[in-house]
Amino acid sequence: MKTLEMAEATAPLTKYAQGLKKEPVILTENGKPVAALVAIKNADLETITLSSHPEFLALIERSRLRHLKEGGISSAEMRRRLKSK
Repeated sequence: MKTLEMAEATAPLTKYAQGLKKEPVILTENGKPVAALVAIKNADLETITLSSHPEFLALIERSRLRHLKEGGISSAEMRRRLKSK
């Protein structure tokens, strides 16, 4: 993984993007990470957008907490329910 101080990141973005096949680039300010440039594999625009959308992430977190508190149903049970419709 390559780290690069923001003040030193003066090359065109395309130059950094071309190197992403080898390793991600972490941008830092005063040595602290603030952003990451990573190659995207096996993902479409919708997947990428949802993966960082605050409302979607909150929905997932609420669902996980509810599942922990109340439990859920098995995948076999879900298949059975869907098959009967």
